[in-house]
Amino acid sequence: MKILLLASAFNGLTQRVWCTLREQGHEVGVELAPAYRAPEALTRAVERIDPDLILCPFLKHRVPEEVWKRWTTVIVHPGPVGDRGPSSLDHTLLGQGPRWGVTALSAVEEMDAGPVWACSTFDVPEGVTKSALYNSRVADAAMDCVATVLRKVERGERPVPADELPLPVPGTGELPLLRRDAFALDWRASATELARRIAAADGAPGAPALIDGRTYCLFDAAATSEHTGAEPGAVVGRDCESIAFATGRGTLWVGYAALLEKKRGPKLPAAMVIDASSAPFKPAPEAIAESVYRREGDIGYLSIRSYNGAMHTEQCRRLTGAVEKALTEDTRILVITGTEHAFSNGIHLGVIDAAPDPAAEAWDNINAIDELCLAIAQAEQLTVAAFSANAGAGGVMAALCADVTVARDGTVLNPYYDMGIYGSELHTWSVANRVGEATAARLLGDKLPISAAEAKQIGLIGAVGPRDWDEFQRWLRAVAIGYNEPVTRGRMFAAKARRRAESKPLSYYQTIELAEMARDMFDDRHGFHAKRRAFLGKSAPAETPEKLRFP
Repeated sequence: MKILLLASAFNGLTQRVWCTLREQGHEVGVELAPAYRAPEALTRAVERIDPDLILCPFLKHRVPEEVWKRWTTVIVHPGPVGDRGPSSLDHTLLGQGPRWGVTALSAVEEMDAGPVWACSTFDVPEGVTKSALYNSRVADAAMDCVATVLRKVERGERPVPADELPLPVPGTGELPLLRRDAFALDWRASATELARRIAAADGAPGAPALIDGRTYCLFDAAATSEHTGAEPGAVVGRDCESIAFATGRGTLWVGYAALLEKKRGPKLPAAMVIDASSAPFKPAPEAIAESVYRREGDIGYLSIRSYNGAMHTEQCRRLTGAVEKALTEDTRILVITGTEHAFSNGIHLGVIDAAPDPAAEAWDNINAIDELCLAIAQAEQLTVAAFSANAGAGGVMAALCADVTVARDGTVLNPYYDMGIYGSELHTWSVANRVGEATAARLLGDKLPISAAEAKQIGLIGAVGPRDWDEFQRWLRAVAIGYNEPVTRGRMFAAKARRRAESKPLSYYQTIELAEMARDMFDDRHGFHAKRRAFLGKSAPAETPEKLRFP
């Protein structure tokens, strides 16, 4: 089938749909709606393509009437049957709804009002943020809906009017756009309530709060039952860049913040925005901790956590310390993984851009993440890295420094650099070492996402585990135990020794990469600074990348 993906951005969900449909043998192209200033231009582009089906996995723009009247056009809406409006996830998280869903419906004149092709519902985990929910349960439900749509289109079936279907989630309907004021924080409320409001406003618009006479937007929060007796809103603790606040009941930990004056400032680790220098140290709860280590016999498990996948200089240094500390134990295997909702995308562009000297901060950040990669690559134990969620750029390359790399089903990898930088993280060694020079050059040059399944097929990773989070955790544990079996462990250590013997010293690859990165960061030879600002500013694409379009 010839399928056009019409989207507002080539985001994680759109990438996952693109990868899956191509692997199923469909002819797939992408057009980004913001690249077309006029509906007529978009209509002409669709007319040139003449697709069998138009899918819109992530579309905030209106589809021209001339398009949806001529071609079957299906919108993937992040809400169950009956839900309408632009703030679907915000409403369900703010209202603490236990179930939610995704609906695939035909595009019509009225937004989210078309006949229904498919609907998939799911439980909403307690405490989940909007971004995390979108990238996990929503994305999975969307893929179920896309699969149903394809089956129905291939069979010649038609969608069903929404009013002829039962409501899978009671009480849904047309709800208004929620603006920032709807998420305002009152420090007299409980920490649990405040954390829930912050989770619902995650990403955008952010939850505003008054702190020492200034207004901030807060993100990445966790509540504890600890009661300090301090005035609600007072800073009562700090752990790394996370800050603890007193509330009406309990303590609220906040990982990220942005100053809100005439417009919202950059979203940064909280202590880089809010003064907490005089706050006493307190250990942050596990839900917001940068890393968690546990040991089971000869196997150590290190879970790393980075908000939205970005890792700034000091965080990289602390994670390197956590890896090195774990490696000092008398274990035989170290398993490194991320959280259910994030793995890593490499260096922290936001912290870099906000620094007094962005080039110097970028240089420090890339050197710090390189040290993390070296710690993994030079370990005497067998190292296993597991992509628990989507990963990109330096995050992909860091995991490939392990002896064994596996992934959770449904994850999308972007194994390349696309920000005007050559790239580091030992990628000139790790990628070619696994897939060969030709395939490595293609991955880095094409700058296209690949699924976990394709990554396994080409040899970039070794195995793919279940999508369900609990099942994946059990599977990963079984994988580690299997590698610890004496015969298998001996074979893996022999392969590890061969890998080192057949390669140049790792310092050779690092030296070449850092020489190139120095020119990109200090001489800005490929527009790193402008591309970084455009990315952070969420600038609309001027055109659809040629490699995504139909020829």
